[in-house]
Amino acid sequence: MAERYERPAWVKRVNAMAEAVGGAHFVVPLDPDELRAQVEASLGGTPAGDFGDPEWLGRFESLVAEIDASGMNVVGRLMTREELLRSLRARLLLNGALDAKPAIGDETIDAPVIVTGPARSGTSILFELLWLDPTLRGPLGWEALHPVPIAGADDRRLAATECEQEFWADVQPEFAAIHELRSDLPVECVTLTMPCFCGPHWPMVAQMPGYGHDVEEMYRFHRRILQVLQHGEPRRNWLLKTPGHLMTVDLVFQTYPDAWIVQTHRDPAKTMPSTVSTTAMVQWLRKDDVDVGTISMSVAAIFAGALNDVAQRRKSGALPERFVDVHFQDLLADPVATLRTAYDAMQREFTDEHADRIHQYLADKPKGKFGTHRYSAEEWGFSAAALREQLAPYIDHFGVALE
Repeated sequence: MAERYERPAWVKRVNAMAEAVGGAHFVVPLDPDELRAQVEASLGGTPAGDFGDPEWLGRFESLVAEIDASGMNVVGRLMTREELLRSLRARLLLNGALDAKPAIGDETIDAPVIVTGPARSGTSILFELLWLDPTLRGPLGWEALHPVPIAGADDRRLAATECEQEFWADVQPEFAAIHELRSDLPVECVTLTMPCFCGPHWPMVAQMPGYGHDVEEMYRFHRRILQVLQHGEPRRNWLLKTPGHLMTVDLVFQTYPDAWIVQTHRDPAKTMPSTVSTTAMVQWLRKDDVDVGTISMSVAAIFAGALNDVAQRRKSGALPERFVDVHFQDLLADPVATLRTAYDAMQREFTDEHADRIHQYLADKPKGKFGTHRYSAEEWGFSAAALREQLAPYIDHFGVALE
């Protein structure tokens, strides 16, 4: 990674501080008991509620130990320490809100629209264009990171979130060309589920072989946080997104039986290398030695398996007929027509107002606004021909155009 990206000078200097004191872990310590005490102290020492399900502490302690041993540099440990503290705080406040208002647990999450597909297949821009529909509600960055306001304090959650969301591109400016993070844009379920300490954010930021990914608990938490955010607000269908839902479609429908899954499609010779480059960049923000080879093998195994499996199961009728397909090339060529077709499939009304919003949004956000994310299959450890052969069941079933 060092040969691809030059770190900003300030990042180099902060990371170099580790040499003066014997290591990054002395500059930014990570201890589960100390982190928990800090969060409780930050809320006045006697916060309402507790941390939730009895298994949470074991997951948290194991996660912190894995992060501590993952070899993060000073900046990486600082970023991750803040995320751990903020997630602990959110978890404590969420459970306090549920204890104070048991009716929150009766909230129904009706027919969420869930965008999923591999990276660089149009998931992010599709997510944002769907979010322009006033009948849908995507979780915004500030409310996902801070779902419960602190009693008695001015609500400064938007300002508190801006620095964390935009800091990633400060650490490595090229990150903005891969993915724009903003506190006022909708965020993925990866972000929503951070406080469960068993979701996909944590193994994304560092390779942690001992990490326990409790997917069932993750979806239980996912539903609870949506209930808290929804309570007392005007009822709209939730708009959600993350590539990981491809691997867990059964749990998606178990949690939200009437969900619509909007699946994006693109040539895997484009999407698989981009998934690797994105994951490698996320880890490079926090580590000096990123194992790109391991990331490539993991991405190939996980995504290829999921894409082929979903294709086969949809073909055989083993999955609910609650899928809508959006092809990347169609979305680029005519986003309004593509969304109109998707809405027809979901039996939702696509309005002229929504179409106008899409045109204006795209005019204000031209392609390449933050630079171009350039990549090829070969430079990230793949062969385009081999990828297409491996993903042939997926390509053939959905008629995916090769680029």
